[in-house]
Amino acid sequence: MNAQFKKGILELVVLISVTSRDMYGYELVSEVSKVIDVNEGTIYPLLKRLTNEHYFETYLKESTEGPPRKYYHLTAAGKVYTENLKNEWEEFYSSVEKFIKESELK
Repeated sequence: MNAQFKKGILELVVLISVTSRDMYGYELVSEVSKVIDVNEGTIYPLLKRLTNEHYFETYLKESTEGPPRKYYHLTAAGKVYTENLKNEWEEFYSSVEKFIKESELK
């Protein structure tokens, strides 16, 4: 996949992934990788930025397999931001799709 395409949609995919349940970092990398090929070095800086912007809250939870894990929880502001991004994506996608279809008819 084109790197610029990935960069543009990664934030939305991360936010949507955490909408239904809280996740820890590596779990989130695995979830996002089902849609976009990413690694931890891409996801963790994004998580830090979204946390600093108050779209995520974090908490530690004991793990049966090693040290406690940092979980990411979508805040109320994060939910609003996610919905706004989804709406923007849908509008953008529709415009591009329309443009492609119209250009094929020429």
